[in-house]
This record gives sequence, structure tokens and C-alpha cells, in this order.
Amino acid sequence: MVVEREELRGLLEARTVVDLPAIRQALSDVSAMTAFRRLRGVPYRRSYNHNGRYYALHDLARYDRFGLWSVGDIHFSVDGSLKNTVRRMVHEAEAGMTHRELLDRLRVRVQNTLLDLLHQREVDRERVAQVYVYLHTEAAVREAQMHNRKAQIVAMSETEVSEQIVIQVLLTLIRHPGAKPPEVVRHLRGHSPPILRAQVEVVFARYALGEKGGPSIS
Repeated sequence: MVVEREELRGLLEARTVVDLPAIRQALSDVSAMTAFRRLRGVPYRRSYNHNGRYYALHDLARYDRFGLWSVGDIHFSVDGSLKNTVRRMVHEAEAGMTHRELLDRLRVRVQNTLLDLLHQREVDRERVAQVYVYLHTEAAVREAQMHNRKAQIVAMSETEVSEQIVIQVLLTLIRHPGAKPPEVVRHLRGHSPPILRAQVEVVFARYALGEKGGPSIS
């Protein structure tokens, strides 16, 4: 058992990300059930996308300040599952989080996950400025998050956004459907005068771009 644990750890350290067939092969073609039993002796995480197909060594030094880590398009979280990750991020967010914000950070769609958490009363939500904001279930924390969200909206509304900026952002979304605010800013690099991310985010918020039920650009 000790030898097999060391072999598994060595495999995860050498290849960074592996799938179950590779693990089974490293353990002399054991069954899937046996491979899962052996994995219990090694700190690991399954990817929260690709249906949990990929495995990686759980090393806290790998994760960013949001508790996330990626290898290409394979994403891992300190929490393991997508559901646990979304719950934590909503609970920890100073101003709650929208679906768009979670999508930007996690790089996967989380609408169904949010609805599951909502139905199970593990998160709450409020509609603010035509967009749903997902919040903590504890009243005091939720109230603080709502206060901070409304303050953010006021600050954004005071950011100067001309009609020309709105047009440029919408034209960029027509050329690059589904682009997120950071990507829009990159596409508009070189524009004179420069268009800032805060201005792009104001346009996204004003027109509920990218939110479920909001207008689409096509």
C-alpha cells in the first residue's frame, strides 16, 4: 500500500494532470474501484470541469488567491467540486456575485449550479439593477453584501461613459460574440482615447449583457 501511494504521488507530481486510465495503468492495470481506493491515500483534487475526468495532486501552493488553479482548459479548486467552489465564492464575496462574475472567474457556466444551491437554500439572491446577485444566506452577511453591491453600482454609474464608448463596446461584441469585459478591453486596445475596463463594465451592467434574460448581441 505504501509503495502504491508513493507511485501515485510520483505519477501526479511527474505528469501534473492525469486521467483514470493513466492511474490504473500506473497501478498495474487495477480496476477502477481499486484505483479509487488507492487514491484515498494521496491528497488530490478532481477537475471541476470535464465532468471531473482529471486528477491532480492537491498542493495549496498551486492555487491563486481565489483558490483556483488551471492547466490549460482543465480547472481545479481547493474545494474540489464546482458546487462547493461556487458556494464558497458567493459566501466570501464582499458584494455577492453575479453569474457573469462567476463565469469570468471560473471559466465555466454555473447557472445550473447556482439554481441548485438556491433551491437547497445554500445561497440567496436579490435582483439589483436588472441583474441577479447571489448572496450569503446569513442575514447579517447578506445585508453587508447588498450594501457593498449598491455602493459599487453607484460608483459605476458615476464613471463617465459616452455614447461613442457604448457603440464601440457593442460593435466589439458583434464581432466577438460572448466576449467578456477583459476581452473587450483587449480588442479595443489602441482606441483613442483609451477605453477603460471600468467603462466597459458599466456598459455590460447598464444593458445586462451576458446575464440570463439580458439582451444578446448577434
